[in-house]
Amino acid sequence: MLTTHPFDDDKLREECGVFGIHGADSAAAVVALGLHALQHRGQEAAGVTAFDGKDFHTHRAMGHVAGNFDRDDIMRQLEGASSIGHVRYSTTGETALRNVQPLYADLATGGFAIAHNGNISNATALKKVLVRRGSIFQSTSDTEVIIHLVATSKYRTLLDRFIDALKQVEGAYSLVCLTAEGMIGCRDPLGIRPLVIGKLGDAFIFASESVALDVVGAEFLRSVEPGELVIVRDGELTSHRPFAERPARPCIFEYVYFSRPDSIVDGTSVYSVRKAIGAELARENPVEADLIIPVPDSGTPAALGYAQESGIPFELGIIRSHYVGRTFIQPGDKVRHLGVKLKHNANKALIAGKRIVLIDDSIVRGTTSLKIVQMMRDAGAAEVHMRIASPPTQHSCFYGVDTPERAKLLAAQMTVDQMANFINADSLAFVTIDGLYRALGEVKRNDDGPQYCDACFTGDYPTTLTDFDEHSLEDQFSMLAERVV
Repeated sequence: MLTTHPFDDDKLREECGVFGIHGADSAAAVVALGLHALQHRGQEAAGVTAFDGKDFHTHRAMGHVAGNFDRDDIMRQLEGASSIGHVRYSTTGETALRNVQPLYADLATGGFAIAHNGNISNATALKKVLVRRGSIFQSTSDTEVIIHLVATSKYRTLLDRFIDALKQVEGAYSLVCLTAEGMIGCRDPLGIRPLVIGKLGDAFIFASESVALDVVGAEFLRSVEPGELVIVRDGELTSHRPFAERPARPCIFEYVYFSRPDSIVDGTSVYSVRKAIGAELARENPVEADLIIPVPDSGTPAALGYAQESGIPFELGIIRSHYVGRTFIQPGDKVRHLGVKLKHNANKALIAGKRIVLIDDSIVRGTTSLKIVQMMRDAGAAEVHMRIASPPTQHSCFYGVDTPERAKLLAAQMTVDQMANFINADSLAFVTIDGLYRALGEVKRNDDGPQYCDACFTGDYPTTLTDFDEHSLEDQFSMLAERVV
């Protein structure tokens, strides 16, 4: 399997990306382009389902979009004017072809394909009930629970069955569904996971991020609102709001790391937020230094913001190779360490003798920071300070992000001073939670009703976590991903 992140063992893996288009010639080809723009959201597997007016056609494969959906023989099979697609990292369900989405089923109401970004936090509990009723599951993905809830609903129409299913699930989801009648896009009542609507000619598009619309030449219309269900049928778009209105809690980590910097999330530029976080970092945690250096590539916008606010020059002190996937050298610690330098290398002529400030988006296990700091010291840096463009990641995410268990989160086990000592930095500091909210245009975090889902930083989960309560962890964690590390 190919991955593109240079330190794939020490980053929070984004959950998934979805894309769908209804009413376009060569719809599957447009979906493949859209998925390519969303590749950063999931790199284990990709899938596309198309409907030609009579039959559904699906191709699913492990690996990247490129290499699987750039072949004429595959794309010719995906005929039709409507299509949905998915790129995946596993958060629930093993890493296997049977879990690659879109998932498809023939229901009493007709064919039904679904692509899901997020995580159903009561999937195990619902699955037990469904299996006792006679449901037979073909995957270990939490998404399949939604299909069975739709299939077993007592309501008559597909729309009512779908709403009935959604009212039984908890957690986070953005869904794009393809049926013979049209396409459905929806977002969970708290809007934890993102979803936008675009238009390409007369065709409507759903996508996880606005950047996917840019890539296919589509016009951005708006975000799907939290709790909104949007139906595209016969060239018309209709909106339904089946849930009681609640204050939205979109994922704050979309702005810190997950979304591409050129995306607009819920009306806000991700790039501008990341620069603003860097500026907040500089105000909250100044340091005397000669150079500001980003950890490529996710630390770059924040480093620019830090440099502009502090007046310290911004320089590229770490050069990243863009031609390396997973390190192909495996045996032995010494040789494995050499593999790191295939991905990142220090700009020694710039760094030697300088006091530097490294800017990164987050610290998860701490292994990346440890390697980068050592790389700077080996290059002759006089001092190495580290600044992180998010608060300490102290809690696991149960909403579709592949977070290590809490025992492996460095910030859950150590104080900031202990973390600085662990990574061998002269100093370490994180942006405060209020500083992060200020970068998003808020005065501060509203502790009585937080404006975003920030549970990975605060432990304040916005929904119940049926599958993960303290009495059933051993049983429920068996459904979590078999993670690829």
